[in-house]
Amino acid sequence: MPIVNVTMIEGRSVELKVKMVKAVTEAIVESINAPRESIRVIINEVPAWHFAAGGEVKGLPKS
Repeated sequence: MPIVNVTMIEGRSVELKVKMVKAVTEAIVESINAPRESIRVIINEVPAWHFAAGGEVKGLPKS
């Protein structure tokens, strides 16, 4: 059973998350021939200030 964990900054719409889950599921079906019903996708949303890239915390107020 493939399990995919997606961590992303919060704020995207339900519609976009549904679209992403469908696309990720399809990619797994096509790439490893896993049965669609066996695939699990878990979305973890974090506040922007809990996320950093390149040493810079996202979502901090501009000073």
